[in-house]
Amino acid sequence: MTGTTRAADAPPSTGSRPAAGRRGVELALLVGAVLIAVLGYTAVGVTRGHAVPPDALRYGAGLGALALLAHLAVRLRAPLADPLLLPIAVLLNGLGLVLIHRLDLETPGEPAAPAQLVWSTLGVALFIVVVTALRDHRVLQRYAYLSVTAALVLMTVPILFPAVNGARIWIRVGGLSFQPGEFAKILLAVFFAAYLAANHHALAVTGRRIRRLRLPAGRVLGPIVTIWLISVGVLILERDLGTSLLFFGLFVIMLYAATGRSGWIAVGLLLAAVGAVAVGTLEPHVHGRVEDWLNPFASAEAGQGPGQLAQSLFAFGAGGLLGTGLGLGHSALIGFAAKSDFVLATAGEELGLVGLTGVLLLYALLVARGYGFALRLRDRFGRLLAVGLSAIVALQVFVITGGVTGLIPLTGMAMPFLAQGGSSVVTNWVIVALLIRLGDSARRDERSDERGDGGTPAPAPGSGPGPGPAEPAAPTGGLR
Repeated sequence: MTGTTRAADAPPSTGSRPAAGRRGVELALLVGAVLIAVLGYTAVGVTRGHAVPPDALRYGAGLGALALLAHLAVRLRAPLADPLLLPIAVLLNGLGLVLIHRLDLETPGEPAAPAQLVWSTLGVALFIVVVTALRDHRVLQRYAYLSVTAALVLMTVPILFPAVNGARIWIRVGGLSFQPGEFAKILLAVFFAAYLAANHHALAVTGRRIRRLRLPAGRVLGPIVTIWLISVGVLILERDLGTSLLFFGLFVIMLYAATGRSGWIAVGLLLAAVGAVAVGTLEPHVHGRVEDWLNPFASAEAGQGPGQLAQSLFAFGAGGLLGTGLGLGHSALIGFAAKSDFVLATAGEELGLVGLTGVLLLYALLVARGYGFALRLRDRFGRLLAVGLSAIVALQVFVITGGVTGLIPLTGMAMPFLAQGGSSVVTNWVIVALLIRLGDSARRDERSDERGDGGTPAPAPGSGPGPGPAEPAAPTGGLR
């Protein structure tokens, strides 16, 4: 009997062993991630206070408990999920807490690390809720228009509140403040994925052709362009240009993923260039950032001392290949944004090029796994949602890294998991939870293909978006 025949006659695997293996790998990686964070916290204490911090064990126990609870939720509700996503999130979050605590030691005022730990706990709690309650990601497709309505409301409300550092993006109630635009980006990703999945055929095939670019019919492209323009317009009024850039990039990437037409990338780059020149010329706040980007050492040459971008470049230069060591840098000289916009400069100075590369590779691996889910999922909504969520992380990392290294002008966004910002860390935990759910579904689709049982049922006649291979429909079908 040949090897091919034996493989065909073998009974299908139940999958319990592969699932258990994945969770075992995840648990081992989580232990390593917590240990790295605790060692970093201890190193800061030894460097700054010449003694092991008395609360190092408590910090490790707290971070370990959060990681264990998240792991149990994944083990019970998404046993086939990718084993790398949760350890990456825990490691980045733990490293962010260490860097913020390290900067607290040289920054006057109330320390930010305790509040960041509280927000991280809330983020893990929401992660557990999403993984536990959302059994099928296609349920989200039913609430596309509810999602976009909620997103527009969240982005509009901060206009009623006073500006903070020149931008109206915060809601302050008593001593509590949060940035609703962080949550809006997930809701818009859900809407874009649902709308593009339902209309991908009309967007890709129908419409008027202009040279090599086919423009979809206005009745199809109009609603989504209108939503996007309203979103970006509101954010420009709030002077939140970083999030405006994020939403623009998210829209173009998802439109390209839905249609497969590279012309949309060219159109997006052209519009982005025109918009950047217009805003950089007309908006004084943005114009100042462009001037700082073009000549970051102008204030130092004028005898006024180096600005934030110059200090950031000095920090990267001082770090060299291996860094100065945790607690031995001077990135606190950057000023009030050292814990938020410029926290990556601390990582570059104290961990060096090697450590900074490791951090960026963690983000790259997180994004790559998300794009991998998009290639393996059967349903079009899931594929587009995976692309959208991964693009959110990728765009943030690119914009922030480019800004603090002088590659592009600063935009004032938060580095995922690393930077101070409660809304940001909570939102990123929700993104990881959704990616874990998508990864579990992608693995189930793969195993269904291997068994040849067809997986989830095909949509009812007439419910699909257009001609092409059948795909699973949303649990109740349609958009609401």
